[in-house]
Amino acid sequence: MFKYKVFSFIGLTILSISCGEDKNDEKNNFSIDTSAMMQAYNPSQSVDLGIKNEESKVIDSVIYYINDKNIGKSIKNEKINFSLENEKLGYTRVKALIYSEGKNSETETNFIIYAKDAPELVNYKIVNTYNHDLSSYTQGYEFYDGFLIEGSGQYGNSSLRKTDYKTGDVIEKIDIDKQYFGEGVTVLKDKIYQLTWNENTAFVYDAKTFKKEKSIPYFRKDLPGWGLTNDGTNLYMSDGSEKIYILNPETFEMIDYINVYTNANKIDFINEMEWIDGKIWANIYEKDMVIRINPKTGAIEKILNLSELKTKVTKPLQQGEVLNGIAYNPETKTMLVTGKNWDKAFEIKVE
Repeated sequence: MFKYKVFSFIGLTILSISCGEDKNDEKNNFSIDTSAMMQAYNPSQSVDLGIKNEESKVIDSVIYYINDKNIGKSIKNEKINFSLENEKLGYTRVKALIYSEGKNSETETNFIIYAKDAPELVNYKIVNTYNHDLSSYTQGYEFYDGFLIEGSGQYGNSSLRKTDYKTGDVIEKIDIDKQYFGEGVTVLKDKIYQLTWNENTAFVYDAKTFKKEKSIPYFRKDLPGWGLTNDGTNLYMSDGSEKIYILNPETFEMIDYINVYTNANKIDFINEMEWIDGKIWANIYEKDMVIRINPKTGAIEKILNLSELKTKVTKPLQQGEVLNGIAYNPETKTMLVTGKNWDKAFEIKVE
């Protein structure tokens, strides 16, 4: 293994964030002192917060907020040193409420928190190659009770399948109404959850009978559904951005969220996901890689470069027929990976 600068591999650019934004009008005499602040931090660091008081007014107190969370009060503009250890990765907004001479004013600035460490590039070996149904535009992929549960997308061709992964044969199949574009799937407590793309709807099935039980709306109407996994208690849902939402499986209400970052970039297009030994492994849409994400922090810890797999697919691949699908087999402790409309699935073991 070796350290790998993910931004050179993915081809993304570092966000440009400016410090010292002030939402108040020109009469505001205060601003957050950014002279000692950086534009980017990591969770092992801390930030010094103070107010720039150009007209030397009497400041009674200052209350500071990070991403709308109250982090402390300063008396008479004494500096506050705040640890970033427990803060989310990503864009971070700092707000100060200043109380001075019987009046109050507000000012803001911002910075980014990146992961502390660069991810590692890890190796793998192909253990087996199996047939995969060409008609499946793979969106979700997960083992359950020795079989493979697979969600397939595309309007007019979306479905949920129970498959013999060794032969590629479809054992059971539920076709989804043509108004829905099927997305990620996961199995939690004998229930199959399946997302839809832009239809604000998740379907719930009985995993043993393969019968649909109900539909659940997402917690936000404009939220697209991409990938889905679970930790045994809660669901984890991606929406095509750098965010992964932690959801209540009964209501689809948001419990929390994480932002996916390396030590240098945010990572958009988080797609199909799989929970393996306390970590999230995920596809990045249109990238020939799988990444391992720390579900507590959002930091990318490891990268699998799977670009060779598409060269082993027999059928010529068309635009959009990209790597997508990660299923962990607990019996063999291997991953089964495939792609959209691929004719092969590959059992791999991470070294």
